[in-house]
Amino acid sequence: MPLKKLKVLDFSTLLPGPYATRQLADMGAEVLRIEAPNRPEITRDMPPFDEQGVNYIHSYLNRSKRSLGLDLKKASAVEVVKKLVKDYDIVVEQFRPGVMDRLGLGYETLKAINPGLIYCAITGYGQTGPYKSRPGHDINYLAIAGVASYTGRPNEGPVPLGIQVADIAGGSMHAITGILAAVIERQDSKLGQFIDISMTDTAFALNAMTGAGALGTGESPGLGEGILNGGSFYDYYQTADGRYFSVGSLEPQFLKLLAETLESPHLMQLGLSQKPEDQQQLRKELSRIFASKNYADWQSIFKSVDACVEPVLTLTEAANHPQLVEREMVVEVETSYGTKIKQIASPIKFSRNPATYKQAGSGLGAQSHQVLKELGYTSEAIKRLEDEGALG
Repeated sequence: MPLKKLKVLDFSTLLPGPYATRQLADMGAEVLRIEAPNRPEITRDMPPFDEQGVNYIHSYLNRSKRSLGLDLKKASAVEVVKKLVKDYDIVVEQFRPGVMDRLGLGYETLKAINPGLIYCAITGYGQTGPYKSRPGHDINYLAIAGVASYTGRPNEGPVPLGIQVADIAGGSMHAITGILAAVIERQDSKLGQFIDISMTDTAFALNAMTGAGALGTGESPGLGEGILNGGSFYDYYQTADGRYFSVGSLEPQFLKLLAETLESPHLMQLGLSQKPEDQQQLRKELSRIFASKNYADWQSIFKSVDACVEPVLTLTEAANHPQLVEREMVVEVETSYGTKIKQIASPIKFSRNPATYKQAGSGLGAQSHQVLKELGYTSEAIKRLEDEGALG
């Protein structure tokens, strides 16, 4: 596995950190979750569950990780972490700025123990600035980053997205990028470093094309004004039976195929026009045409047409789509009960080192005794930790 030599201490909860460390685990990193026994992970209680009580969301976000339950408000639990960090490469945490310092486990403290430690903190707004201690969620970060201002319909306003863009595309993926870059740099310097990941910063950076234009011209994009956000025919169209099709036929060759397939050659001229009124006229025409047939009819019509026109699938339909089936994007992973559940696979396809999935996410502190024994704790010492309430 590409990351088999990396060891990660994961203090994160909810989505951004766990998603990032799960990706690292899929690529072979050894990930140990440090979980608070008196403050269980929220995703453990989120439905749905299988018949054994396995939580599908938590078991996916935390697959291939071990769990050590520690109450970090106890001095003896903090000492366990300080012993662990001597042998770990990476720490990932998602607390508000200053929390780990107050626990006695901040970067400067841990760096003194292990100078090669790479410490990644994922927060909503970063370690500096007037918002650094402000609470927030994905929708708030997208709002502050300007993304929401042009994502939605002109007459309806911004829309909440179905996926957590700031959390995952922002927090998780940028954290992975920063961590692996620091690992490479450490090969020369032999030193670790602190990585400050702000989900608002990273969401702002996702304004790739629109952001470049706005900074250059001083003019911000609005709802439904751009080619890709509703200002052109690039959109979703409802079928006669209430389903939807996506139409992305922007280039002339695809637009030509679209017009020919719909037996409406005049659509080509409207699509090539830069006039907003022509684009809106084409939208109306496409809305009328797609509303004339059922979803299955359009599937049959466009199945073999390379016009950038595809059906809008449900998640369960997507999981069974021939393309995703061929790409093995759904895998079966064993649970602690010996059963197997379906999960989304790693999307990173290595030619020599395919992802491996050790097990679905386990119960809180499921490997506590095992980890402590590996660290040199005797059965009596472990019992004392339990009696003190430090161990979960």
